[in-house]
Amino acid sequence: MADLFAERDTINFGELPEEIDALLQQGVAVYRHDHAEADRLFRRALAAAPAELPTYFCLYKIHTYQGHLDEAQTAAESGLREAARQAGWDADWRQWQPEAVVPDGPGRFALYTLKALAFIHLRRDDRNLANQMLAALRQLDPAGAVGWPVVAALAEGVG
Repeated sequence: MADLFAERDTINFGELPEEIDALLQQGVAVYRHDHAEADRLFRRALAAAPAELPTYFCLYKIHTYQGHLDEAQTAAESGLREAARQAGWDADWRQWQPEAVVPDGPGRFALYTLKALAFIHLRRDDRNLANQMLAALRQLDPAGAVGWPVVAALAEGVG
């Protein structure tokens, strides 16, 4: 999913209800020429199935790409809360504890989304919060499995 919105036939979002996958696929397909329609489709999927994590990803990704950082942050924070809930973690990422192995499923999504939030805060010029999130990720994912070292390098470059 490195480039979600590259031209492809379909994206593998994992196991999703068919109607939710269809909405996400449609959103991805129209994103290049109609950002508003993509947003509408992703929000429709979210309203229909708020527990499906890929929808949050789609929303925060398109809004980050467009520079709509308020919308991106809102979607990412909502996705982070939902992923933490599903993983059985505290809603506050500051309370998360390292595990022996970086988790799969909702836990991995939560860590990936924390990385995305660090990037969003970095783009908003809130380096303090971005660096706090990156410090947490260093503890939670020392090997950088969710890609936070890239955001950390960007943070060092703007610091």
